[in-house]
Amino acid sequence: MIRADSSPLAQVGSIRAMVHEMDPELPVARIATMDEWLSDSVAKQRFSAFLLGIFAGIALLLAAVGIYGVVAYAVSQRTREFGIRMALGAEGRDVLGLVLKHGARLAALGVIFGVAGTFALSQSLRSLLFHVSPFDPLTLVGVPVFLSSITLLACWIPARRATAVDPMVALRHE
Repeated sequence: MIRADSSPLAQVGSIRAMVHEMDPELPVARIATMDEWLSDSVAKQRFSAFLLGIFAGIALLLAAVGIYGVVAYAVSQRTREFGIRMALGAEGRDVLGLVLKHGARLAALGVIFGVAGTFALSQSLRSLLFHVSPFDPLTLVGVPVFLSSITLLACWIPARRATAVDPMVALRHE
């Protein structure tokens, strides 16, 4: 290891010459800066975290699409019910609230199981976290809020569609 005042890589020629002067048979295979050595030492963990982030993003997208599909199917099954409610005087915001309430229950159930899973698996997660506790309050609050928002957004599209149900068309199918 050599400390350099100027650019470390500019010193490579003189370093090789000093090593050759001390022992001509000693090969100088790799010269790198300390930043490169440190970066290489955590490359495997960084790559694992990168892959985990990609898979988490894909899982989030699949979950949002799945929730959208389930809620859209539930809304399509309840089209007549929404039409009757609107024929009896319910407004669009009432139907919207009904569908979003169903989505909020799904989100709450997911948050409960997710936080319980976090506490149950905290010891195995500890090795994957750097400078963050498995029980970090910001994470334990921020992630459920974010995921609940994604769930409610996935529910909002079918809920908006439910508010556009024409009561006469829904009643005609009875």
